[in-house]
Amino acid sequence: MSPGTGAALGMLAATVDAKAVAEIGTGTGVSGIHLLHGMRSDGVLTTVDPEPERQQFARTAFRAAGFAGNRARFIPGRALDVLPRLADGGYDLVFCDGDRTEVLDYLAESLRLLRPGGLVCFEGVFADGRTVDSGPQPAEVLRLRELLRAIRESQDLVPSLLPVGDGLLCAVKR
Repeated sequence: MSPGTGAALGMLAATVDAKAVAEIGTGTGVSGIHLLHGMRSDGVLTTVDPEPERQQFARTAFRAAGFAGNRARFIPGRALDVLPRLADGGYDLVFCDGDRTEVLDYLAESLRLLRPGGLVCFEGVFADGRTVDSGPQPAEVLRLRELLRAIRESQDLVPSLLPVGDGLLCAVKR
């Protein structure tokens, strides 16, 4: 994640006064730290990743960044298995940085999870410039194009594509 993307995530979390954030793809914890910095001081980040080792690394990074252990809830598992167990309308922001071939499913789950006025964000939608390249593309790029189209055409969302990092697609749920 680029510093610009991280800064934008923190600002967006602050903008929606986020108390509850769901993150798809814990990674090494970089995005989680940015989200936590922007969230309310009593906010909780729920982060999902299929690799428990990454979550342990992120847990250590959160602690090193000064966040109390109760500020993050780590759920190991595949996002599409875990997300259905999370509360409808219980989240202020959903950040998606998981398997790009599943982005349309992440969008559907995010719409269920978000409160009205909540925000969904997808990292890496430029796919290193491949989403606008006219040549043949792999499935993940085709899914990103479908995601861009679905969000643009949705009557339930107000979208914006931020040109930070490798593209941060954001949309507010009406």
